[in-house]
Amino acid sequence: MDDDVVLAAPLFAAIDTEAAHALLGSMKRVPLPRGRAIFGEGEPGDRLYVIGSGKVKLGRRSIDGRENLLAVLGPAEMFGELSLFDPGPRTATASAVSDAVLYELGHADLIAWLEEHPAVAKHLLEALARRLRRTNEALADLVFSDVPGRVAKALLDLSRRFGEPIEDGLRVAHDLTQEELAQLVGASRETVNKALADFAGRGWVRREGRAIVLLDVARLERRAR
Repeated sequence: MDDDVVLAAPLFAAIDTEAAHALLGSMKRVPLPRGRAIFGEGEPGDRLYVIGSGKVKLGRRSIDGRENLLAVLGPAEMFGELSLFDPGPRTATASAVSDAVLYELGHADLIAWLEEHPAVAKHLLEALARRLRRTNEALADLVFSDVPGRVAKALLDLSRRFGEPIEDGLRVAHDLTQEELAQLVGASRETVNKALADFAGRGWVRREGRAIVLLDVARLERRAR
């Protein structure tokens, strides 16, 4: 386990190193193979999770079976914390995009910890606020941006969290299928593939299976506006 990755999560902010390691030691390690769900939409929510390695997607399914991908999260990011402030059914399904290792903290243990370290609550609220901000931006993009603009913005967001510099650009191993990438931008797979093919034809990106290399970030940033 890479302690430094997990300890970078907002849950451990504002507490000293000894307390942070004590909290980490009380959390349950949960290996999660690709495709496995950790919880489903509508289930009771009583656990918070920190990602130690791998990627997790949060999504919702409509009555007619269509899926919408709300977010893709990676190491040091948290999910499930909404149940702390608003106990009730889960608002999304969380499942592994790649093999992942999670660290689980139960609701009762978390409440006890916050009573002992109240400053941590501020950082958890900030994390929730950032997620709400991203949700609001995504809703605005669905109204005001075309599909290529949304695809460019999604690639840039993924690159900021999962990108690795290589000789000719920035390689982003997103681990998403074509369908999942389409769900992330709220469009059909065919339309998203057309946008990616256009970007590749212009020399902005290079596709590599479940990864993509950003060759011209400046052009993508202009297209995302």
